[in-house]
Amino acid sequence: MGAPIHWVDAFASEPFTGNPAAICVLDRARPDAWMQALAAELKASETAFLLAEDREWRLRWFTPTTEVDLCGHATLAAAHVLMELRGGASFRFRTRSGTLVATARGDRRFEMEFPALDAREGPPPPGLLAALGVAAETCAKSRFDWIVEVRDEGIVRAARPDLAALAQVDCRGAILTARGVEHDFVSRCFYPRTGVPEDPVTGSAHCALAPWWGARLGKREMTGFQASARGGVVGVRVAGDRVVLSGGAVTLFRGTLG
Repeated sequence: MGAPIHWVDAFASEPFTGNPAAICVLDRARPDAWMQALAAELKASETAFLLAEDREWRLRWFTPTTEVDLCGHATLAAAHVLMELRGGASFRFRTRSGTLVATARGDRRFEMEFPALDAREGPPPPGLLAALGVAAETCAKSRFDWIVEVRDEGIVRAARPDLAALAQVDCRGAILTARGVEHDFVSRCFYPRTGVPEDPVTGSAHCALAPWWGARLGKREMTGFQASARGGVVGVRVAGDRVVLSGGAVTLFRGTLG
């Protein structure tokens, strides 16, 4: 029998919201080129591959064009799939960002413990603000991306970045963010250099946004709303050098790879 594959909407409470991820539970180790080719074929923002290792799982994430070091929504989707297939309430994943733990909290929701990504304020790389088409209140660089804070939520929602120009900027991606009205903060995330023009809901970005907004708002526990066309709510809790992300997931369909 081939490998099961599941299409899951993560950071979602109903289908066609949140961020879709393809989750492939491997029956054996596969070459990197095969995994990248499948991710390119499926064209989800992330295709994740699970392989059983002892009592844990090796987890790798691929965009349509490259492997990435950290992905929140596909980790959430992977835990959701394993619970559906195997049962259990807690899953440990061996990843390029260390061991990540996801724990079920009922009603198809999970909490995930991720590394906190501190961001240092500084001048943005040439072309970043022009490509985003915004005036920044402040900019800061996290391990992966540039955070661009703007005056209000309306600017985040109305932004129409020049994605071709952004792909030429020397950064993995850009996180546009502001204080929220109904949520503590809002954001949108753009990654054209990795084959993801706008990511619908980005867990790894919230690993940087949680300590960033936590320091500004004086809070450890917050909710963020990613204001993409699909939209999604991410719960965050800052716990020292870790961030706990929380959200739900919904399986849209499942099948088997040959």
